[in-house]
Amino acid sequence: MSLSHSQNTPPQAGRRILAIWCARLSVDRWRLSLADSEERAEGVEEPPTVLITETAHGPRIDAVNEAGHVAGARSGMMLADARALYPQLQTAPSYPAGDLAFLEKLAVWAQRWGPWSALDPPDGVLVDVTAVAHLFGGERRLFADVERAFAKRHLAVRASIAPTAGAAWALAHYGPRGSILNSSSDRDVMMRQLADLPAAALRLDIDVLTVLRRLGLKRLGDLADITTGAINRTEAAARDALHRRFRGRKSPSANPLIRLDQLLGRVPEPLLPVVPQHMPLVQRRLMEPLRHRSLLDQVLEDLAQDMARELEAQGQGARRLELGMWRVDGEVIVRRLELAAATRDPAHITRLFAEKLDGIEAGFGIETVRLRANWAEPFAASQGDVEEAAERHGTSLSACIDRLSVRLGAHAVRRPVAYASHVPERAQSWQAPLAPISAPDTLTSRRARPLKLLDRPEKIAVLYASPDGYPQRFRWRARVHEVARVEGPERIAPEWWRERSSVRLRDYYRIEDGKGARYWIYRSGLAGDGRGGIPDWFLHGIDV
Repeated sequence: MSLSHSQNTPPQAGRRILAIWCARLSVDRWRLSLADSEERAEGVEEPPTVLITETAHGPRIDAVNEAGHVAGARSGMMLADARALYPQLQTAPSYPAGDLAFLEKLAVWAQRWGPWSALDPPDGVLVDVTAVAHLFGGERRLFADVERAFAKRHLAVRASIAPTAGAAWALAHYGPRGSILNSSSDRDVMMRQLADLPAAALRLDIDVLTVLRRLGLKRLGDLADITTGAINRTEAAARDALHRRFRGRKSPSANPLIRLDQLLGRVPEPLLPVVPQHMPLVQRRLMEPLRHRSLLDQVLEDLAQDMARELEAQGQGARRLELGMWRVDGEVIVRRLELAAATRDPAHITRLFAEKLDGIEAGFGIETVRLRANWAEPFAASQGDVEEAAERHGTSLSACIDRLSVRLGAHAVRRPVAYASHVPERAQSWQAPLAPISAPDTLTSRRARPLKLLDRPEKIAVLYASPDGYPQRFRWRARVHEVARVEGPERIAPEWWRERSSVRLRDYYRIEDGKGARYWIYRSGLAGDGRGGIPDWFLHGIDV
């Protein structure tokens, strides 16, 4: 199952949002992953444990369990400092990707309380419970069902219900436990109910909170008094200063004025509901473990045909496939495959995976084989044509790219495309072979360019320059070239918006030597331009 995000945002009027904050998401997920191990045996007290991430300065603590918190460990602390307080502190690796995947599953599971849910990273879920509370006997009973369901799953949460996502988030993190803010069209009443919450309840960046604290704005009520109607000139000046300070910040987390308007419902806050998508999965549980490659190839072929039928039933084609093989000793062997274009041709899938199965150690045998499509795209049935016939014979462009990518590597096959830059070495970029080509943002140069550009311009030694500024004789790669013809110059200025002010402009010349070879050279800078010493000369391209 994977998740996608819908752009259909429910209307603002009359909304009721349930905010669920998984206060110890990382620790709870780690604990549940050990549910079948001895460390989770009944009656065994959990030792002080922290989840760590390796950094350049040593392990840093990302999450702490309750026993570790009592021992003095805190999130953000270096492990060495925490062990100075409690040497017996145990560690486990932090897994942010696993936390996000766990949160996505919780978001889908939380749709039992409302028609849609949205992620609130890194540790929260928002659920729309508008007009559904009566199904549970009222919002209090709905709230009790939420706490009971999470407690049954051994997850520590704090939840709240409010008319807006911002207000629900603020109450879940900083309000009394079990807060339910009644729906009210009067924003002044709503503000009075939230006035005692700290400014951090606005979901602001740390640097913004520091600025507000220096200004003496520590509560939501303090901020509301300045941003809404002034009583005297002093308050009016303070309000104008606050507007000027944060007026240019477009990010909501960097602008307390936007966050306050979202909290009170003056400005709509877009939420992206998660929509579960069930990816095709086929598997074989074998009566006898496999130990020979020929039998594994037969199972793979059968799975590829089953996957083709599953994809065809959904009108999709696979872009990314994952083949998992479970050995008798419990080890899992995984091989992944990413395709250049959507396909559901079993022969093509089998042929690509066959190259990835070389060297697999079956051990005492493989007892389960599973094939899953992690990424699929719409793939409508079409009338057979030349390309489709070529694909059946293994000669289509997408099939060729897939085979080259498997043999050479996923990033070895690329296509050059035009890029909006007048600097020659930046005038093109690389993208996936079959990705759609988008037009560059600006027109490229109309001047002729050499057929071959060097990866890096190579410095040349000018032995004699004419009064007009171009060389009449130069040395490149230990050979002296006499210049017979010259065209230019073409002046190319540096991109001032992305380069340092000391970068020098270039004067390009198309030249031909006495033997008929043509080159593209340039002089870097002008004498006396204040950006360096004597200009240097470089050879940048060759006309074959």
